[in-house]
Amino acid sequence: MNTTLRLGDYNLLRMIRKVDFGMYLDGGPEGDILLPSRYVPEGLKEGDEVEVFLYLDQDERLTATTEHPKAKVGDFAWLECTWVNQFGAFLDWGLMKDLFCPFREQKMKMVKGRFYLVYIYVDRESYRIVASAKVERFLDDDFPPYRGGEQVDLLVWQKTDLGFKVIVDNRYPALLYDNQIFRSLRSGDRTVGFIDQVREDGKIDVSLQAHGRQGTEDFAERLLQYLEEHDGYCPLGDKSDAQDIRDTFEVSKKTFKRAIGDLYKRRLITIEEEGGIRKSLPHSKGCEQRAEKG
Repeated sequence: MNTTLRLGDYNLLRMIRKVDFGMYLDGGPEGDILLPSRYVPEGLKEGDEVEVFLYLDQDERLTATTEHPKAKVGDFAWLECTWVNQFGAFLDWGLMKDLFCPFREQKMKMVKGRFYLVYIYVDRESYRIVASAKVERFLDDDFPPYRGGEQVDLLVWQKTDLGFKVIVDNRYPALLYDNQIFRSLRSGDRTVGFIDQVREDGKIDVSLQAHGRQGTEDFAERLLQYLEEHDGYCPLGDKSDAQDIRDTFEVSKKTFKRAIGDLYKRRLITIEEEGGIRKSLPHSKGCEQRAEKG
C-alpha cells in the first residue's frame, strides 16, 4: 500500500468524481476510494479536500468514512465485544464494520457484552486492521522521558492490589496507588494525571493531583468556584473528616487544608467558628487594611 495513505487513520484526500452511491476520492497508486453517500459532507464538490478515516469494508476494499471511530491504529482502547464466531471476537469501535480480535490475540476467550482493553494495529500477514488484548507487548519499553510533576493523559487499565495499572500518553505502563485516588475509577476511564516519579528501573508512578504549589493553587481556584456556586459558604474546614472532603472535592485532606491556608492568607476567605469557610466580601481586604493603618 502507498505509504502516503494511512490505513486505520485519518487522511486528507481530494474528491475526484460523484456517483449515485457516493463520491470517489483520489487514493493515488491505491486507486479511487469510495466515500459512501451517507458520509458525504453537505456542499462537498469535485476538487475539494476532505478528511476521512480509511478502513476495509466487508469485502476487504479500502473505504472512507467521515465518522470518527473510538480509536485508531496505534491506540489502546476500552471496547465492547459485540459478537463471537469460530475465528475470534468482534469489538464495537464506532464504525459500521466491527473490529476483529482473533483468538490468538485474546488473553482469555472474549464474551459478548463485556469490555476489554485492546491495542489496534494492522496485521502484516492479512493486512487487516485487528485488535489485540495482549497489550503488554505493544507498550513502549524505552526509558520514559518524564520529570516529576508533568501533566499526562491516563487510560485506566486494570485494578491491582496496590491501585490501578494505567497507560500513560498511549505509550507507557504506570501505577496509580490507592492512596493517590480520591474519586471513583474504573477500567477504561480516561483522565488527566501527573507524574509522581520515574524510578531507576524505568517504572512510572502517577497521581491524579498536581503536587506542591501548583496542586494547591489549582485546587484553591476550584474551591473559590465552589464558594461562588454555593452562596459563598462551604461547611467543610480543616478539621473535617478526610472522607467527607474526598467525597465532596475528590482531593486529599492535605491538599484541602493547604488550599484553605492559601486562600486565607490572600484574605479571600474567612474561617467560621463552627469550622466551615466563607468567601470574603469584596471590600473585606480593603477594610482590614484601613483598620491596620488606623
